[in-house]
Amino acid sequence: MINVIDYVDGATFLHRLNPVSKLALATGIIVATFLAQGFPALIGLLALTLALGAYAGVLGRLASLLRVLVPLSLLMLVLQSVFVQGGAPLFAFFTTEGVASGARASLRLLGVALPLVLMLMVTRPNDLANACVEVLHVPYHYAFAFTTVLRFVPVFGQEMDAIMEAQTARGVAFDTKNPLKKMRLMLPLCIPLLLSSVAKTDASALAAEQRGFYLRGHDSAYKRYPMRGADMAACAVAAALVCAGALL
Repeated sequence: MINVIDYVDGATFLHRLNPVSKLALATGIIVATFLAQGFPALIGLLALTLALGAYAGVLGRLASLLRVLVPLSLLMLVLQSVFVQGGAPLFAFFTTEGVASGARASLRLLGVALPLVLMLMVTRPNDLANACVEVLHVPYHYAFAFTTVLRFVPVFGQEMDAIMEAQTARGVAFDTKNPLKKMRLMLPLCIPLLLSSVAKTDASALAAEQRGFYLRGHDSAYKRYPMRGADMAACAVAAALVCAGALL
């Protein structure tokens, strides 16, 4: 099963950047999205993320994520329109201020989720953890915990699929179109999934400890991650995006 945040190999400029500069660029887009108030700025930041995804060859993965995020953003648009009342009435309970607020919230949802996922698609988890430890001097156990969570996401997804297939073979109707009924059927599956996750976590912790986990430091990795001119330029672009988002 292909996970949306799996690393996609490539030789583009984005792939070759230092993982820290990629993280800075993604953070710059996210912060600018939070700060921006105008629709041209929000749409421009979202278009920039999609353009970077197309350049890196992962636009298809981003599109699969959009199929999940777009319905959530539409739901947020409706909820904001219900709770934010102001301006001229449009129709039903929709007002100009409510629709504008909901549209900004929807664009921010898309603009915040996609850059981080894009960064993970073009960065190996080990490189991200080691670069954060070497360049940012993040304690190794924090970086390891973050990358381990990323690795376990598809594993837990496969575990849930296996449990659901076993329950379907026993006659449980997971193919129902009623979302509330499906949620009620899936809640009991959290118990075996939790037990399986605890067992995997305990085994991973034991294996890491036997490999000298507590002896790792910021200079323990065999691979170096220097910040070159292109990386500094990417960080400068990230800072410029934040400043532009605050002004627009």
